[in-house]
Amino acid sequence: MAKNISILFFYFLIGSCALTYGQTRKQLEAERKKLKTEIKQVNSLLFETQKKEKNVLENLKDINQKIEVREKLIKTINLEAAILLKEINANQQKINDFTKKLNALKADYAAMIYKSYKSKSQQSRAMFLFSSQNFHQAYKRLQYMNQYTSYRKKQGEEIAIQTGVFTKMNDSLEFQKQLKDTLIAVERDQKKQIEADKNIQEVLVSLIKKKEKKYVIELKKKQKDEAFIAGKIDKLIKEEIAKANAKKGSKKSNGFILSPEAKALAVNFELNKGKLPWPVKSGLVTRRFGNQAHPTLGGITINSTGLHIVTDKGGKAQSVFNGEVLNVLITSEGRKNVLVRHGNYITAYNNLENVYVKNGDTIRTGQELGEIFTDKVTGKTKLIFVLFKNATRLNPALWILKQ
Repeated sequence: MAKNISILFFYFLIGSCALTYGQTRKQLEAERKKLKTEIKQVNSLLFETQKKEKNVLENLKDINQKIEVREKLIKTINLEAAILLKEINANQQKINDFTKKLNALKADYAAMIYKSYKSKSQQSRAMFLFSSQNFHQAYKRLQYMNQYTSYRKKQGEEIAIQTGVFTKMNDSLEFQKQLKDTLIAVERDQKKQIEADKNIQEVLVSLIKKKEKKYVIELKKKQKDEAFIAGKIDKLIKEEIAKANAKKGSKKSNGFILSPEAKALAVNFELNKGKLPWPVKSGLVTRRFGNQAHPTLGGITINSTGLHIVTDKGGKAQSVFNGEVLNVLITSEGRKNVLVRHGNYITAYNNLENVYVKNGDTIRTGQELGEIFTDKVTGKTKLIFVLFKNATRLNPALWILKQ
């Protein structure tokens, strides 16, 4: 009985160790799958688009993003393979220990069977009972024989169960070894892809260096245009806040005065932080929020008002939450920007070709607001998604679901 308890405890340890490793590896496996999907998106959205003309800066930015994702994938694969190797070594040791325990159990069972056979050959069960000195002793002997038979049966069943477990452990070990070999093959392939991408990267960097001054001038003009549009949106929001508060008889201009309904909507919006849907059906973030180094020109800092999300051609901007259209702003280039109010939160969907809504429209989560503009030069369909609390910009990446 003590031996059986020790074996059960041994299996409890195996289970708990496997769970600890499995949780970590599951996270890495999920990350690996996510990065593989991201690589597909990079290839699809950044490299399979029909570009009207060559844009060296844009091409280098795209190839840098592809290399960055592949390097993350390789790092994840290495971590996963390291955990797998640890699991394989640990499980091999467990199998070795278990083999010894199983062999000991079989030897113990064989000795018990032999002893039983030898006992039967010397005297029958009836003779053993009839030779009792009294009824009490006969009853005790009968109990002993029944217990002995039951114990033999349990030992046989235990061996059958543990043999099955042993087979599963071996199968699991083989699967882990195959998975590790597959990961190594994937890593090898990704390294080859990175080498090819870095060759392209070197050529593009060389081209940029030859005309760096020209690109810097173009970039500064583009940044100036973006800052102008951002300034117009900021001014518009402040005006809308002042206008809405004036209707309530207040001169407050730094934040909306909320009705009970608007306050409830804002609270609900806040409760969904990190769980809001993406403003496009599928997409890839090509520029993060906030100040950051330019991805291709050294020494240049860019200030991103929101997330730049590239999606499929013909893609639609979708509202991330229930609300009301605050305003539709049209730029000098004819691009449309839709602002949706959610209590004292505002989401802005910039760079639209066409819009399907107008000022004052009630909006529901997931409703299409307009078609996103596709740049004929780069071939990219890009939405600029901005988030405000009153007139203060927030990082949208913290509010939408992680992909």
